[in-house]
Amino acid sequence: MTTAQPAIPQQSAKPTNAKDNLLGICNALGNDFGFNPLWLRLALGAAFVVQPVGVVISYLALGAIVLISRLAIPAKRTPATPAITAQPDPVVANEPEQPEFAKAA
Repeated sequence: MTTAQPAIPQQSAKPTNAKDNLLGICNALGNDFGFNPLWLRLALGAAFVVQPVGVVISYLALGAIVLISRLAIPAKRTPATPAITAQPDPVVANEPEQPEFAKAA
């Protein structure tokens, strides 16, 4: 008898909006290396308290690395799926549908 293994929940990759990012550097690194960009943001924020100039320089250096890597090796884009157009319902008559009842004898 085998027991069913519980399914391991996959970490959902919620797409972020452009308004959620400053320059998108942490998000790009998180997507490239497969981790949540929040952890990098928290680490940079904690280090900013101790060494603000070094963190800004490191952040800009990471941005330059992301820019160079995106220009050197562009990501493959998936082809856009065609939009599904809704077909209008065929109009049979202008009268509303009424159920048909059996005629009494």
